Amino acid sequence: MNATDARKRIEWLVAEINRNDRLYYVEAKPVIPDAEYDRMYEELIALEREYPEFKDPNSPTVRVSGAPIDGFEQVRHDPPMKSLDKCYEKGDLLQFDAFLRREAPAGANWHYVVEPKIDGVSMSLLYEDRKLVRAATRGNGAVGDDVTQNVRTIRSIPKTLPADAPPLLEVRGEVYMTRDGFAKLNAALDEAGRDTFMNPRNACAGSLKLLDPKIVATRPLDMVVYNAGGSGCDGFATHTGMIAAFARWGFAVSPWLRTADTIEEAISYIDELGAMRHGFRFEIDGAVLKVDERALYGELGATSHSPRWARAYKYAPERAETVLKAITVQVGRSGVLTPVAELEPVELAGSVISRATLHNADQIASQDIRVGDHVWLVKAGDVIPAIDGVLKEKRTAKIVPYVFPSSCPVCGGAVVRLDGEVAARCVNPGCPAQLQRRLEHFAGRNALDITTLGGRIADILVEKGLVKDVLDLFSLDYVALQSLDVGEDGAPRKFGRNALNMRDAVAAARRLPLDRWLFAIGIPGVGQTVARDIAAEHEKFSDLLGSEVLKAVVANDARKGAERRILPIKVEAAKSVLAFFDSAYGAAFLERMRELGIDPRREERAPAPADGPLSGAGCVLTGALSLPRQEYAKLIEQAGGVVQSAVTSKTRYLIAGANTGATKTAKAKALGTEVIDETRLRQLLGLAEAPAPAVAKDYVQGSLF
Repeated sequence: MNATDARKRIEWLVAEINRNDRLYYVEAKPVIPDAEYDRMYEELIALEREYPEFKDPNSPTVRVSGAPIDGFEQVRHDPPMKSLDKCYEKGDLLQFDAFLRREAPAGANWHYVVEPKIDGVSMSLLYEDRKLVRAATRGNGAVGDDVTQNVRTIRSIPKTLPADAPPLLEVRGEVYMTRDGFAKLNAALDEAGRDTFMNPRNACAGSLKLLDPKIVATRPLDMVVYNAGGSGCDGFATHTGMIAAFARWGFAVSPWLRTADTIEEAISYIDELGAMRHGFRFEIDGAVLKVDERALYGELGATSHSPRWARAYKYAPERAETVLKAITVQVGRSGVLTPVAELEPVELAGSVISRATLHNADQIASQDIRVGDHVWLVKAGDVIPAIDGVLKEKRTAKIVPYVFPSSCPVCGGAVVRLDGEVAARCVNPGCPAQLQRRLEHFAGRNALDITTLGGRIADILVEKGLVKDVLDLFSLDYVALQSLDVGEDGAPRKFGRNALNMRDAVAAARRLPLDRWLFAIGIPGVGQTVARDIAAEHEKFSDLLGSEVLKAVVANDARKGAERRILPIKVEAAKSVLAFFDSAYGAAFLERMRELGIDPRREERAPAPADGPLSGAGCVLTGALSLPRQEYAKLIEQAGGVVQSAVTSKTRYLIAGANTGATKTAKAKALGTEVIDETRLRQLLGLAEAPAPAVAKDYVQGSLF
């Protein structure tokens, strides 16, 4: 390689590593395996060493990866939060030992400490007067993000320290997501038709960057403390003594730690840890080897990137080669199509694997996965089987690109991708695969509010063939339904009086207004606010068939320039409603409503008060909020405001909860709309501060041990 080629290669490696740093640390959406990233990083180090004239001052090799995230205050770390140099061979550990013997003061003796290298998010905790005052991510090592409110939701982190702890103390460690919690979280996201996380580390990073601590509180996060910061730990002679004090002060520390007299003994412990790494409740990707005697840390010093008294030993990724025999596509209860890899059975991490989720069409395309390929199989978080790569050198000419289905494999209906979603979705409301989920939504509190009809009862009604469509609820024999067995785990239990309560709720649903019915149907893109906007322009349910109002919204979208007007009803929602009533199922649904004598009408609302705190203010609610949007919508209207489904030139406030997309806020700013958070909204409404939510039952953070 000549100098010109070396310069081009260095520039490419820097750009590629920076791109993957952002995908991994900021967006929590990695696209390459860790081993591939490490290979590029090591190549860049070697090239910069050989051609120092081409080394960029901002090279990834002289900084710690991870940029602060917009939306959080920034914190400067003093001293910086350094990373660890990594090694991959036992010979590298022997060289590390030889380096220490050269650099340590004459006559110095030391012990080694071996700990798990937890694959999570590095975190600094600052305590003043023994109270937690700040939590900050590592960020780029020098500057991180203040995530105190999010970290306060993690139950394993002490908020106050005992009297024997220093009054000023900074400790550092790793926030992680438990393996079991990761599996449950992904299952819940998949059930809701939302993107799942690739592994626990990305799920943890994605949770910590949420702007709403109330949502973070529902995530299964924990933290292990393993290092000192800049204050409070100068008096410890050894690392192990410091860790013992951390445990005494109430911090969760690693449940596994070994000390060794020699490097050979330390290597044996690293092997021992590698053999048991799948048994921890957190994911580990290596071992940390460090000098126990802290007095040597200053003598040995540090580089701009890492301390010279420690190393991270990375285990080779545990994976297995197998053959992709077929791709089947499952249809979830929300209509999302999920591709599943059918594999030649292979043993991996103690179990035989024959299937692995492929998540969505984009993943198949990005990895160029084809039926017949030899593939590498791993376990994400040692829990979920996933394809980590394709052995393209073994691909034959007969293996052709995979084509994702354009129609639903269950009902044959159309498959679409909605704006902002990566998932393909069957939009046929009559699809049998979606019936149970639609039935549960139809009966929900913000829809038709049919009491006693939860997920369990919906499952039974569908499984027993008693309900083949949501409108069958209006013709059930509820007296006979009292004897329905709704018991679980073999213990019989009659539906009993609950059947009559359901009957009364179904009867009451006939009188609910048009917007509640429109939301209950579950048309894609039609949430509560959109349903209210559409209902406000129509007198009754039957008017939605071929609605001229909705057609005008769609026609307006096709106009250009000044001819195009900003309308309160979203174009995609208008298209969805028109498509619903134009479908065979929609026509049958409307006919069935006529037979049942149900034609919900628009709810006539009292005029907004002229002197309310939000009088005349157009308001758009977006993101995750502590109250259902319908409740906030009523409060806004009672205060004189107008709730809109999309930001227009008439919108005064965009109320942005957690997970608000940058596109919405950018549009708001372009139109001069003020973006406020939920706290500001509650101030305008004269409400108290939103209460902290209860932690979801399935996602309670447990102790480490």
